Order: sequence, then structure tokens, then C-alpha cells
Amino acid sequence: MSITKEVFAGVTISPQVVETRVGKVEFDLTDSEGPVVLASHGGFGGVDQARLMLGWLDPAQYRLLSVSRPGYLGTPLSSGQSLEAQADLFAALLDVLGIDKVAVVTLSAGGPPGYHFAIRHPDRVWALVAIASVSGAYNMPETAGAITQAVFMSQWGMKFMKMLGQKKPALLLREMFQGVGYYSKQQTQAHIDFTLGSPEALAFTRDLMDTMNPYKPRLSGSDNDTMLFRQLTHVPVEQIRCPTLIVHGTHDADVKFYDGVYAYENIPGAERFWIEEGSHLGFWLSPHAAQAQTTAREFLYHHRS
Repeated sequence: MSITKEVFAGVTISPQVVETRVGKVEFDLTDSEGPVVLASHGGFGGVDQARLMLGWLDPAQYRLLSVSRPGYLGTPLSSGQSLEAQADLFAALLDVLGIDKVAVVTLSAGGPPGYHFAIRHPDRVWALVAIASVSGAYNMPETAGAITQAVFMSQWGMKFMKMLGQKKPALLLREMFQGVGYYSKQQTQAHIDFTLGSPEALAFTRDLMDTMNPYKPRLSGSDNDTMLFRQLTHVPVEQIRCPTLIVHGTHDADVKFYDGVYAYENIPGAERFWIEEGSHLGFWLSPHAAQAQTTAREFLYHHRS
């Protein structure tokens, strides 16, 4: 029996788990009309984070397919431990749902599975939008010190950060921006001020914390991502043939700017939007977020199939 969860104001999901030819997978699919957009979420995420990262799309224009990658929430790690297997799991889910093609939106650690999906199943992907996505080897950002790592990579830490977001959002934002952006003190403060002054950005911050809780059911997927990315040199993105938009913050301290540059320079015909002074979350938490989201919406509308 599926459990309904509010992901952000007015938007709920009712995830369900289905058996595919390669394993079980958890998903949520809106019942609207239009082309399908699949979200490949980042680390510490799941089906709830996947739905949150599609919040800039009009659900009346697209069917939004949110998926828990292997090791996250209701999708067992055995359904796809390798990047290639995760891509095949996406294709197998489409088979079960009777969906021919999707656009893929990736975020952070969800980049490599999304890229491989476009490579391995080119007839199933009509467009790709990669937001702050990994394209090569990844390690924990050096801007994240021992305290930050302890907080963001533990059950108690995630609960504490969620509480902080409700009680003292400025403190949460300072800790967050110091870990995900190459910022001076002045730049950090400017982004804190922007987020506190934007109801949409502040709500996204709190909603994002919710999609990282509870932490434990997301741990095996996060650990698996870390192991895979340490072995990675580069995803063979030059094999991608679908229309592609690369969106990346120039000051991203988590997934470095060069990950976006590499993808843009090596995917044939790729388009780009660089978020000036954007952190890892610049697509949502930046003075340029609205422009970045508009660019992504227009890109998908132009290529919708």
C-alpha cells in the first residue's frame, strides 16, 4: 500500500514499487497529460527528491515520473549497483508503465545514470537536462570540513539540519553555502540574504531537507554512489545523441564546474546555461535561478515529443 507524502506546498506523491525485468523500483507518476519527464535524483535523495527537483515544470503540461534510484528508499540496491544497470532499470520501468520516450532531468549524483540511460537507450530519450551533474570522478567537496560532513552524513545530523531550517534558517544557509559554493564571506552572505528574501527559495531549502530524511533508508544508495564515482574517470558523454542542455553553477564546490564544462564540450550539439556565481544549488538558490529555470523550460518545450 502506497503512503502519500507532501513534497512541497500543494504537491503530494504516492510512491509505489513495481517489479521489472531487472528488479524492483519505486516511482511516482503524475496523471496529467503530455510528454513524460523522468527525474534522476542526487545523493541522499529518493522519489521525493526527484519530484521536488521537477517543481519548476508545469504538471499540466508534462507527466512527471519520479524514481528512487537503487539503494534509495523503496528501490533495493540489487536492482542496479552499476551506473549501466541503473540506466537499464529506468528503461525497464518505462516498459512496465508502457511509456515509449521520456525527457531526463538529472541532478548531481543522478547525472551518470541519466547520461548512461541516454547512451544505452537512445530511442527512449527525447531530451536531457543535466543540472549540476557529475560527469567524472567525484570526491567529497574540500569546502565541507569534518563538522559539515558529520552533520550532513548522519541520521542525527540530518534531523538537526531540518530543525535548524525551521528555527534558524540563516544558520542552516550559512552552513549549506559554505559547503556547496566557492564563496568569500561576502558572497556567502549575499546568497543567504537572497534566499531569506525569497519565499520560493527558502521553501525549497526546507523542502530539500525533508527529502533527505529519514537518512537511513537512503544510506546504501549514497554509499554505492560514492564507491562508483571514486572509480570513475569520465562518463562517455560523447556518445549521447539526444538534445541536451547542461546547467551548472560557476562556483559549484560540490560537483565542480568542470563537470558541466566537460559534458557541454563533449556532447555533440549540447546547449548550456552557466549560472554566474552559482553554487551546487544555484538552479534554485541564486539570483539567476529564475532565468536558469526559464531556460530549461523553454528547452524542453522546444524539443517536447
